[in-house]
Amino acid sequence: MDAISVSEIVALGISSELAHNLHNHVSQIISDYGSDSPETWFHISKSVLHPELPFSFHQMMYYGCFKDFGPDPPAWSPDPKSALSTNVGQLLEKRGKELLGSLYVDPISSFSALQELSVSNPGVYWRTVLDELSISFSVPPRFILLENPPGESPLMNPGGQWLPGAYVNPANNCLSLNCKRSLEDKMIIWRDEGNGDLPINSMTLEQLRTEVWLVAYALDALILEKGSAIAIDMPMDVNSVVIYLAIVLAGYVVVSIADSFAPIEISTRLRISGAKAIFTQDFIIRGEKRIPLYSRVVEAQSPMAIVIPTKGSSFSMKLRDRDISWHDFLKRVENLRGHEFAAVEQPVEAFTNILFSSGTTGEPKAIPWTNATPFKAAADAWCHMDIRKGDTVAWPTNLGWMMGPWLVYASLINGACIALYNGSPLGSGFAKFVQDAKVTMLGVIPSIVRAWKSLNCTAGFDWSSIRCFGSTGEASNVDEYLWLMGRAHYKPIIEYCGGTEIGGAFVTGSLLQPQSLAAFSVPAMGCSLFILGNDGHPIPDNEPGMGELALGPLMFGASSTLLNANHYDVYFKGMPVWKGMILRRHGDVFERTSRGSYHAHGRSDDTMNLGGIKVSSVEIERICNAVDSSILETAAIGVPPAQGGPERLVIAVVLKNPENSTRDLDELRKSFNSAVQKKLNPLFRVSHVELIASLPRTATNKVMRRILRQQFVQQEQNSKL
Repeated sequence: MDAISVSEIVALGISSELAHNLHNHVSQIISDYGSDSPETWFHISKSVLHPELPFSFHQMMYYGCFKDFGPDPPAWSPDPKSALSTNVGQLLEKRGKELLGSLYVDPISSFSALQELSVSNPGVYWRTVLDELSISFSVPPRFILLENPPGESPLMNPGGQWLPGAYVNPANNCLSLNCKRSLEDKMIIWRDEGNGDLPINSMTLEQLRTEVWLVAYALDALILEKGSAIAIDMPMDVNSVVIYLAIVLAGYVVVSIADSFAPIEISTRLRISGAKAIFTQDFIIRGEKRIPLYSRVVEAQSPMAIVIPTKGSSFSMKLRDRDISWHDFLKRVENLRGHEFAAVEQPVEAFTNILFSSGTTGEPKAIPWTNATPFKAAADAWCHMDIRKGDTVAWPTNLGWMMGPWLVYASLINGACIALYNGSPLGSGFAKFVQDAKVTMLGVIPSIVRAWKSLNCTAGFDWSSIRCFGSTGEASNVDEYLWLMGRAHYKPIIEYCGGTEIGGAFVTGSLLQPQSLAAFSVPAMGCSLFILGNDGHPIPDNEPGMGELALGPLMFGASSTLLNANHYDVYFKGMPVWKGMILRRHGDVFERTSRGSYHAHGRSDDTMNLGGIKVSSVEIERICNAVDSSILETAAIGVPPAQGGPERLVIAVVLKNPENSTRDLDELRKSFNSAVQKKLNPLFRVSHVELIASLPRTATNKVMRRILRQQFVQQEQNSKL
């Protein structure tokens, strides 16, 4: 750092006068804190760098400060004052001695001890957090956790029984009055794409309650049996959030379907869940485009659909005889508007939401969330993202993926406001919305950040209201996330990795710990992580290493059943027993570094992660095999870029005639793209096609996709050399 000259700064496109000022400022910081310390970076990031400076200068400062640091340099570090104002900091200041005894020193020093308590004494931890969240039970639980329910083997019910005897309604906990919210508080704000010059729309808690109650009454007017499954296939907007809460409040079960799915995928999810009705809308509006949605639902042969018109109150198409318009649906109970709906309180183990996650069999796993799972989502947000009353939370997502329901519960239970943008998050319209809405917690996936950086569409917008970012869905990239932090004057990024079957994260970060780019700093509260060595057993906690990740079985809110598969076989069968407990399979390869951070290295099984969406290799291969009569078989693999970031979809192809090596691979790639996007998901994209003589297989004829992945990565490295 002390060798950087003014001319080198000027060479980055900075004026001579500004370069002299920056050099003097940086030189003073180096004089005070040294040339290569975390303190140097802390002060440079806070007082020298700002979004208008070229990113190359940000990189010069960051990599200069940490040139000799080694792995996981801290891009952000907490200070004692801000730590005391966090949710966890306030809890520890009040009850640190009571909870941790002599281990309590201060919130920053003692955070790891609190995480260890959450694992070693889950009863104390979860009772404390449920109180902090102001969770209201109509019948309180007899215990927090019953590890060995009577008559059940701990090895056959490894997850124990959480909150036994409790009756609760999580939607009612989002709407009820308590110390976290009043009737006048804004609970949802939103803006439509193209309306950047108009004021932001808003809905108070009082208005939200009125709308949710009315939809709940209208649902009861359909005379469906309580506990019936009701699907939502819509963009995530104010209507879909109201519908989601109303379904749960009225004692039905939400079936989550992403609005990007093709008819066959919609049909599969409706069939597996046994949905009795579906909410949808006629079109999705994206800029000037009108993307049909209702017609896809009809093609999927859905049950009765309640259809919302995108514009106005009429449709440009005729509805099926059994379907009803949103207007007619609500008109039946309009006389009940403003009347409070009595929430249906159910046992804690009752289902509240059915979500889907791809397995390796070609059919998506149907994962039920119970009435406890929403509180796991809210607790993660309370502890790890520090979401609280007065916050505004934006996270571009959809109710078809777990982060949609997560956003609802993480925000509303914590008294925060949900910020929704009805349009693409990839342009300047969304960037302006973040500014105008004064978003305090912004959730992202790395591919969105890559688009923002490439298009420079955040330039000129003030993101200083952001307190932290959250990131999930796929592996992130150091440079892209350094750029993202710089847009908000170096606020921390909390990496968040979990799964639909967990209802949140198993590994993440904290505002009470230093945060490194593209790394996780701590197991999520209540979760224990194990990295399996070559012998199949966990490597010691204090040693670095890489291997398949396994989880401790006792996780609040995690799944204990699947609708269309044997839960024990999927998550526990064949896993090692460690200190009397059978470990839970997750399927990711993880690394623990010498500094105790964690890095994700993709899937260890045959499921890949494309743009934040898990998908089975088998699903993609089934489509690609039928694209061309010359194809014998294919293998789909997800390959992470060497510099980090989201997996790329690569298709290995075996031809029926091996001598036909003159095939136009780019044309084949385009054909694969067209088929996969039409039949599976329009967001997926094949990046590369590779011809091979045969697929590597095991003795039992299983395709060894991991070998293909290794071969492709090695081939890329050799070509670069």
